[in-house]
Amino acid sequence: MITENTDIRYIKGVGERRAGLFAKLGITSVGALLRHYPRSFEDFGNITPISDCEAGNTYCFKAKVLSEIKEYRIRSNMVLYRFLIGDKTDTLGVVVFNNRFIKNTVKPGNEYLFYGKINLNGMFKELSAPKIKNISFLGKIPVYNATEGLTSSTIEKTVRTVINDVEIKEVLPDSVLASQDLCSADYAIKNIHFPSDDEAYMSAKKRLVFEELFILQLGLKLIKRGRKKTTESIISKDYSDEFASLLPFKLTNAQTRVIKECIFDMMSEKSMNRMIQGDVGSGKTAVAAAVMYTACKNGLQAAIMAPTEVLAEQHFSSFTSFFNNTEIKCCLLTGSVTKKKKAEIKEYIKEGKYDIVIGTHAIITDDVEFSNLGLVITDEQHRFGVNQRLKLSRKGINPHTLVMSATPIPRTLAMILYGDLDISIIDEYPKNRKPVKSYAVTPDYNERIYAFLKKEINSGRQCYIVCPSIEENGSDIESAEECYKRLSEKDFKEYNLGLIHGKMKPKEKDSVMKAFKDGYIQLLISTTVIEVGIDVPNATVMVIENAEQFGLSQLHQLRGRIGRGEYDSTCIFVSPHGKTKRISVLVKSNDGFYIADEDLKLRGPGDFLGSKQHGLPEFKIADLCDDLEIFRVAGNVADNILKNDCELLKSEHSALREKVFETLDTVVHN
Repeated sequence: MITENTDIRYIKGVGERRAGLFAKLGITSVGALLRHYPRSFEDFGNITPISDCEAGNTYCFKAKVLSEIKEYRIRSNMVLYRFLIGDKTDTLGVVVFNNRFIKNTVKPGNEYLFYGKINLNGMFKELSAPKIKNISFLGKIPVYNATEGLTSSTIEKTVRTVINDVEIKEVLPDSVLASQDLCSADYAIKNIHFPSDDEAYMSAKKRLVFEELFILQLGLKLIKRGRKKTTESIISKDYSDEFASLLPFKLTNAQTRVIKECIFDMMSEKSMNRMIQGDVGSGKTAVAAAVMYTACKNGLQAAIMAPTEVLAEQHFSSFTSFFNNTEIKCCLLTGSVTKKKKAEIKEYIKEGKYDIVIGTHAIITDDVEFSNLGLVITDEQHRFGVNQRLKLSRKGINPHTLVMSATPIPRTLAMILYGDLDISIIDEYPKNRKPVKSYAVTPDYNERIYAFLKKEINSGRQCYIVCPSIEENGSDIESAEECYKRLSEKDFKEYNLGLIHGKMKPKEKDSVMKAFKDGYIQLLISTTVIEVGIDVPNATVMVIENAEQFGLSQLHQLRGRIGRGEYDSTCIFVSPHGKTKRISVLVKSNDGFYIADEDLKLRGPGDFLGSKQHGLPEFKIADLCDDLEIFRVAGNVADNILKNDCELLKSEHSALREKVFETLDTVVHN
């Protein structure tokens, strides 16, 4: 008996060699085969008159063969077969490549269905390499993602071999099927591959999309519940208002709301696991400081880990300023601190003499011990691996955890990428934050751009030029090294230029960024290494070369390095294509969340979810751009299920539980 667990090797027509090809597509079992859904269909039921066809489009024609099939040998490995077809409206030439059986299967005077793309051969339209069926065939042929040596038609044939004999296990409870008006798993699988009609296909797709999003959300919610561990680091009093009174500025409503959300979590017996998402310049640092202040006033130590020494030093400067004239004591622990000073700092941390530890990876070395670590914060969390974040958390006993990100992600995607965390969003700018003026131009404007840069530098300001690559790579795109060499020898030879990129050693990068922050470097040539971190209020202009090479969210992050001070700031996107539809989104808005949403629409979720480091399964059929409403509904249904059965232990949920853990096995066991 064939089941979903049956090895693909044992299916008729597969065998060891072909099983290896299927494995390249991630298909090792019958279940995986049936979840390898068609990406499109060739519709032989939608007949188009020949007179209505246009070059470049694909059609199905019902036509008679009007001529003999003529053979043309182009070269030793290429033979063309040409003939003429026609219907009541017009005639059309057909070309077939390397099909020596065509004369046996297609006979002049007979009528067939022809499905293919119309190309132009000189002035004449021609049907190129069509699929040919008997006129009695009026169905749809599924088209699958394939691989070299394994065609879509072979995959289709294998699916047809098993689909009527395999027992499809139902994983959704009857209550969910009824409440959401969903078809059965068996019906869905059969009609997603070989739909009986359009209505059956849509019913199948609705069910499978819901199932995929529902299973994912159930798994993430279970993970979140599992990571809510009991902690002894419970705070009893909220000191955030006291902290706010120390500031020389007023917190925004969004900052205050997020601070309260964090402190509410920390008053629970369960450890906080929260992510703060805020656009560049939204004030995440002040929020982190308020939460740390409250933790320390309740007798706990707090630690914040930053990805670079420059950013750690920046945080140290900010926090010591915030906590000036209070009893809160801060220290900075980075790789460049002298050995003697490190030993002293570590001893004081262990004795509890420092309330807040700010540092880089140096704070997660084995010899760093805390007296009473109750709050850990990771800044720019995507720069750290899971193990690094866990190592910091293990310095305490189930401490409260806060991660911060300045990379706006559409809320739906954030729920998937960071589904094990509660999410707070700072969606408001401080009133003194000036929007950056943005322009899109072609390289023809370079002379005017350089004149503008020199004007800003001569006024005492600093500027960036960002390039997409580090060194010469054989393309027409100028690298950061080439740009630095050209500008320092020619257009900007009278100015102080700096170069920074990802292949430099950390100390070299930190040295360059410090020189830029201190004002010595007037024009910094960079790659995306400056995307996150350094705050230089005096930097007012950023030129991004070959802007078409970057994603919108990345361009927005780069732009966020300017406009951080009192001066008007300008970002110039340079591209051979000028103001494209993508770049227009950035020119129109400084709102990172709006830009992220537009980026999602333009690119799809692949670039957000494509990274294997998240351990999440790839979507087989759901599309977050089209299926947001189903995602929302599936989340609500998942919540209702878990309210009544928090670990899916009831008998009616046994198949569901098995499917959740199978699908999210990688994530669940991280």
